[in-house]
Amino acid sequence: MESARTRPSRALAAGEATSAGTVTAARETRGPRNRRTGGKLLDAGLNLYAGLALLYLLVPIAVILVFSFNKPLGRFNFIWQRFSFDAWKDPFGVPGIGDALRVSIEVAGLSTLIATALGTLTALALVRYEFRGRAAVNFFIFIPLATPEVVLGAALLSMFLNFSVATGFTTIVIAHIMFNLSFVIVTVRSRLIGFDRSLEEAAQDLGATPWQTFRLITLPLIMPGVISAALLAFALSIDDYVITSFNNGSTITFPVFIWGAARVAIPPQIYVIASMIFLFTLAMMLLTVWQQRRAERMAAVRPDEPEPSQG
Repeated sequence: MESARTRPSRALAAGEATSAGTVTAARETRGPRNRRTGGKLLDAGLNLYAGLALLYLLVPIAVILVFSFNKPLGRFNFIWQRFSFDAWKDPFGVPGIGDALRVSIEVAGLSTLIATALGTLTALALVRYEFRGRAAVNFFIFIPLATPEVVLGAALLSMFLNFSVATGFTTIVIAHIMFNLSFVIVTVRSRLIGFDRSLEEAAQDLGATPWQTFRLITLPLIMPGVISAALLAFALSIDDYVITSFNNGSTITFPVFIWGAARVAIPPQIYVIASMIFLFTLAMMLLTVWQQRRAERMAAVRPDEPEPSQG
């Protein structure tokens, strides 16, 4: 039998427990809701920031595409006048613009091929092998990345003059190889650092030679990184003006031609060619994404059927 004093005490304790449970439940209910609300606000803010950043990057490209269809009434092509396909019908109608574009493509293509080949081999050596001076090489490859283009262009010009090398097409290619090489090494090396070497070891266990292993296993798997490095080198080379202007001599590239035209008048054909370059770059980027996904599927070694159990 409970005493009269015990009943109120137990009732009070039960009431406090019920209140505490209610408060705890309310806190547990309120916590996830606040977290969900904060997460939604954070997602909305990040989406807004990403949208504004994307808009900031795409507006200049959109202006180039739009003004390639403009037909200026006067000398300047900075104000929209009227819609026309004239520039697209004759993109090389401006004297000298075709030759300048051809020189830029030749310089960019040649420097990209050489820088990609040398940079890929250098990245393989830095990642796969231990040798004396490796740390120094890792340090020096970042110097062209950190050096201002004005300083690098002036230094290259001084080097060519001291060795009595006439500036022109050859010096432009050498200069572009120098600053593209660092970008290629960094890009390919980042791909090699996370490379799974089990497939190479399996190929060697099956009797493949080192050259066969590299050609059939290593190169296809790192090809997305190599293509990305080549695209980056090509874009930097065909777009460069500062270093080229120091070492071009009488050779006129497309950026040098644009700079000279900007002081007088920018014809709509320049916007047309710039649009073509952008569309070509976009196509190459899509090709790189496809190649990367293909390499990931090749790297994902999964048996199609489970091995039968031995009983």
